[in-house]
Amino acid sequence: MRPVGENAMPGTTDNRRAIYWVCVLALFTAALANSLRAGAAGALKTALLDPIDAQHSGEMIGTVLGSSFLGFALSLLVISPLLDRVGARRVVLFAAFCFVAGPALVLMAPLASGSVYLLLNLAMVIWGFGWGATEASINPVTATIYPDDQTGKLNSLHAWWPFGIVVGGLTSVVLFSQLNLDWRLAVALPILPGIVLGLWALRVDFPQTQCAVQGVSFGDMLAEPFKRPTFWIFFAIMFLTASAELAPGAWVDVTLSQTVGMPGILVLVYVSAIMFVMRHFAGALEQRFSDMGLLLICTLPAAAGLYLLSTANSPLTALVAATLWALGVCFMWPTMLAAVSRRFPRSGPWGIGLVGFAGAMAIYFVLPQLGRIYDDAKLAKAGGQEAFAALESGSPQLQDVLAYAAETSFQTIAVIPLVLFVVFGVVWLMERNRT
Repeated sequence: MRPVGENAMPGTTDNRRAIYWVCVLALFTAALANSLRAGAAGALKTALLDPIDAQHSGEMIGTVLGSSFLGFALSLLVISPLLDRVGARRVVLFAAFCFVAGPALVLMAPLASGSVYLLLNLAMVIWGFGWGATEASINPVTATIYPDDQTGKLNSLHAWWPFGIVVGGLTSVVLFSQLNLDWRLAVALPILPGIVLGLWALRVDFPQTQCAVQGVSFGDMLAEPFKRPTFWIFFAIMFLTASAELAPGAWVDVTLSQTVGMPGILVLVYVSAIMFVMRHFAGALEQRFSDMGLLLICTLPAAAGLYLLSTANSPLTALVAATLWALGVCFMWPTMLAAVSRRFPRSGPWGIGLVGFAGAMAIYFVLPQLGRIYDDAKLAKAGGQEAFAALESGSPQLQDVLAYAAETSFQTIAVIPLVLFVVFGVVWLMERNRT
């Protein structure tokens, strides 16, 4: 197969397909890593952070998990405007390197003695660099090679994110619940697809983005979001949509495992399976309702699902709540990317990267706050730090305390989709009145 040159638009269907599937593997690897991190979060907390500070280990694991989103955000911000200058292939190769280096550092954390917490955060930042480099490259490339179906193709591409979550989540359950294996194995697994991604990317050349092909200068691309202030409305919206989708996904294992009688990661697997299927219908739904109409509809089941997750006390109630949450959030991230690409085409990869940066920073800030809310709630329910420390592991009293903390943290974040309902409604009405 003749690869596509970096200075040209893709020429054949075969060329486009090769590029698309490399993008799929990159996103799948990022998702697999996120899922395995979420599945191992409880074990990491118990093995490495509880011995340091058991009373604040919830906030600490929230910060550690959030550090991957900091790396995600920073790499998006830096790489996105430079994508055409550096070349998408080099960016994907960098992502592959980070998918190997990040977990390798996590595996070294137990050997770091007094620097365990610092090394865990550093490892997660580097791991997040791989995710950010992936998003910075694959989204504008996909929008470029499928210019007439951006919402549909970006959603079908991002369907492989929940597929990676499913694979990683089921793997976590088998490793931890069935085989009782060490958490280090779950952390090490993403190294393999990271290596495959790097080897495959070496064989494929990527096109320049549509923005560059159309002759938009580097300076004009950078200036476009600032010339059109409405861009920042979408920046703010992405901050909220990511908080409603990705933050709870990273939090379920820490919280629901204590309250519903099943590993919280299984709830995430179930949600992701629904999302994998539903995202393949996004193109048809967008044509029926418009992108803003589709997003508006999704906010209500998202809010209901998050609230019901806070009250779930059995596998059945957790799955009912998770179904609503999945139907609500499944289209949010990729549809927002397509909406920005369509409305602000001259912003190119910089515009897509900025809204991705907003989503990543949301999780970086939200996850530690969820951890803080969780810790404060468990201490308040127990009657203070000394009373909490006195609770016996596995006791009904401890279970009640942790269930209350989980309920409080999920109810707090359930407010966000209600805010989005108002925001999407206003944008939808404004755009409808212009046409």
